[in-house]
Amino acid sequence: MARQRRLGDGLATLGGARPDVLEAAPGARPRFVALGGVLLSTGGLAVLSAAFAVHMALGVWWPFALVIGLGWGAVVVNLDRMLLVGMAHDASLKRNLALAVPRVGLALVLGVVVATPLTLQVFHKEIDTEIVAMQAEAADAYRTSLESDARFAGLPALQEKVATQESVVASGGQSDPALAPVHASVADRQAAYDAALGTQRELEAKAQCELDGTCGTGDAGTGTAYVQARAAADAQVAVVASARSELDAAVAAASSAEARSAQLAASSLDGDRAELERLTAEQDRLQGAFDATNEGSGGILARLEALDRLGDENATLAAAQFMLSLLFMCVEILPVLMKLLLNFGPPSAYDRLAALRDSGDVEVEEMQKESRLVVAAAREELLVMAEKDRIDRQKEAIAGRRRAAEALVAEQAARAAAGPVAPAEAPSAAEPVRPWDTGPIRLARAAARTVNSVRRRPTDRVPA
Repeated sequence: MARQRRLGDGLATLGGARPDVLEAAPGARPRFVALGGVLLSTGGLAVLSAAFAVHMALGVWWPFALVIGLGWGAVVVNLDRMLLVGMAHDASLKRNLALAVPRVGLALVLGVVVATPLTLQVFHKEIDTEIVAMQAEAADAYRTSLESDARFAGLPALQEKVATQESVVASGGQSDPALAPVHASVADRQAAYDAALGTQRELEAKAQCELDGTCGTGDAGTGTAYVQARAAADAQVAVVASARSELDAAVAAASSAEARSAQLAASSLDGDRAELERLTAEQDRLQGAFDATNEGSGGILARLEALDRLGDENATLAAAQFMLSLLFMCVEILPVLMKLLLNFGPPSAYDRLAALRDSGDVEVEEMQKESRLVVAAAREELLVMAEKDRIDRQKEAIAGRRRAAEALVAEQAARAAAGPVAPAEAPSAAEPVRPWDTGPIRLARAAARTVNSVRRRPTDRVPA
């Protein structure tokens, strides 16, 4: 029971209760204990929210994230308690609303901050899947941007050029597209030669069959028909020889052109291949760096974007997200709402006792203030009286010295009248007048010097 009572006292104090007033009004204890429990609930949610947020944003170790979450939970509980303590009971509806609106707004902001990481954690499986899709889209978009980059704009043409050069070198120049006209000329010469050769063979066959008598006139022997056929066949031999020479010339020209093409391709292949490797390596490096960054882009911002995309694509998920966020925000602003609703009701015994205690403390402080003022006034009055007494004593002392000096001067005057005496020393001729020597003080100093000079003279000595 004692342990439970101490726990209840701690919760009530956390809820904003004053222990001295709570002892006089124990009926308010359950209400403040409940408020303290609600504050602990909001603090627990804040601990989980901060731990999830730190783990998602920084990827720290879970125990360390929980330690940071405990600190954030203590901050949230302290802020909520400040909002509760600052909302004292007031009968005015306008003042209650004026006090409640900023506090509810602040509690709502805290609720959104606390609810966001918790909502992300609830939907983390769907969010992880969406983040993978987002990362793939980002990688494709970056690759497309690299392909259209001015630094790599000539890369496809360079790749085609290197492939063509490699093919030309491998084929000895035969695959060079620039040699298409030369190869076409060779083909034409080859076709002309083949045609001439075919014609020659036909004429040879015709002359032979004319000689054999198997065709033509049908008469065997070297007749007129045979002579004409043989002459045509012999004339075609010259045509075939001419076509052959033209074909050989075209083949030689093509071979020379292929050799030159292969040599040129081989000479420029190494430089083009090195440039291609450099650009490809640079492109791969940039793509790899982006992929490394893109794969690690699973922070809170990316997860919020993924959750927003999921909500746009799925209305059910959007409704569930909204309701869950609303639940967490309601839990966060619940203490302030409870305090606001209690303030709208009639004042309880605790509220009246607290007001009485506050007014009594004010009255006691005012009485102590008046007492301090009276004591200070009396002390100042005593100081004034003491100063007046000191000044009066100084005045009496100055007056006594003045009378003594006047009596001494009168005595000297009487002695001077009775008989001549030695001249006294000039009292103040040799001594300058000091600024602080007032009339009575200077007179007293002169009298003192005269007395000293009289004491130094013998009384029985009479001047001549």
